[in-house]
Amino acid sequence: MKKKPLSCDVWDTKTNRSKNISRFYKHKGNYTWQGIKPERYKTPGDDWAGIIRQAMIGSRGETAQFHLRYFEIAPGGYTSFEKHRHEHVVTCIRGKGEVTVGKKVHKLNFLDTLYIAPSTPHQLKNLEREPFGFFCIVNARRDKPEILNEP
Repeated sequence: MKKKPLSCDVWDTKTNRSKNISRFYKHKGNYTWQGIKPERYKTPGDDWAGIIRQAMIGSRGETAQFHLRYFEIAPGGYTSFEKHRHEHVVTCIRGKGEVTVGKKVHKLNFLDTLYIAPSTPHQLKNLEREPFGFFCIVNARRDKPEILNEP
């Protein structure tokens, strides 16, 4: 039996191998990646609409201290207005969006990047006619959001 190496990798006792392996996700076009499945944004509710999520890094045994996700908001869609103790980095890669952060409203265009500090109320919206897509980086260990009343 192979000895478990000293590392920070996640160990799979069934295969006696590390689960933390390098992976390549080929872009298939139309903002989808090979091996990444679109998921529901959150549990269905009336505090958000028109969003899909693709978990890129952080849900397949990686030991990174962050998670990378791609979100896409359909025209007229929006995220929950929420706050939590973890931080976010949001980078627009498709279309345009509007982000409320605290009491400020920002327009996000291609490659605009926004840092959202811990405990800051925020909401992302798509007021355009095309999808609004963005990468979102968050802490790997994070708390659940507190849903707030609309800004």
